[in-house]
Amino acid sequence: MSALIPDNQRRTTEELDERLDLATGDTRAKQSAFWVMLLLSSVIAAAGITSDSTATVIGAMIVAPLSTPILGVGLGIVTGRRGLIMRSLLYILAGIVLVVTVGFLLAQLLPNPTNVLSNSQVLGRTSPTLMDLLAALATGLVGAVAVTRRDVGDVLPGVAIAISLVPPLAVTGVCLGSSAPSLALGAFVLFASNVVAMIITAAVVFIGADYHARAGDHRRQRARAYLLLAIALIVVAVPMVVNSLSSLWASQVYSATENWLADTAGAEVSDVIWQGNKVTITVLGPPPLPPVDDLKKSVADLVPWHPTVELIHNYGITMREGG
Repeated sequence: MSALIPDNQRRTTEELDERLDLATGDTRAKQSAFWVMLLLSSVIAAAGITSDSTATVIGAMIVAPLSTPILGVGLGIVTGRRGLIMRSLLYILAGIVLVVTVGFLLAQLLPNPTNVLSNSQVLGRTSPTLMDLLAALATGLVGAVAVTRRDVGDVLPGVAIAISLVPPLAVTGVCLGSSAPSLALGAFVLFASNVVAMIITAAVVFIGADYHARAGDHRRQRARAYLLLAIALIVVAVPMVVNSLSSLWASQVYSATENWLADTAGAEVSDVIWQGNKVTITVLGPPPLPPVDDLKKSVADLVPWHPTVELIHNYGITMREGG
């Protein structure tokens, strides 16, 4: 760990407290900055999401200060300070309420809120997979190292962009305001996975930097915290595993549908969407199509259970064949 965090660049516990504990030092200024920047970040993120502007959303990521209390939880766990953990968790919970509320309210100002649900900013954050969790763990590691070392603080804006804390919460609020609770839940899972990943990686880095050794014997308290983190990681990982498998199966169903259409001139697969226990396949081409039962059998052979197959055939008019 000395190669990752050299002794001459390692911040002291007091320096980390000053950076991560909003209740130390000039508390009024620190708390004011936290809430003002979080509010502005929420508005920027919600505006970028509703307008489908990637550049605007990236701006919200850089401004957002939510990583401060999240890393503070990691420091509190390692140093055995329950007060720091509870204060940081309260800031995180209050921040969640603020950002979700801003997204919800902004959705009410839209002439047709449901139109937002199909844009790239929403779709990209409502079905997180295991790759998102892996990226969160790696980014959390970078963030923890950056806050621990004095000489690499300039990477923190990049960490803020990669970890993406406020945009998923803003998407949660926008989806709730657009009467799409299932999409809101997906976006919140992405946020929760990022939070858990940051706390875990921060704890690993702080332990590797020996902050726990300087804080006295709090092994039992740390053990309970690690157990809770492990449970939280499993909880957020389960829906991400499901989404990962759904993406894999959707890709396989796409290939199976192409094979099903192989002898139909001019026909092609437009889209495959997996939602719950239903797969919706959109096909573009002239009739007649091959027997739908053949396609259903191919899908049943690919998936461990028998999902409902909905075929949408676009050719002048739309016809649906469910089963």
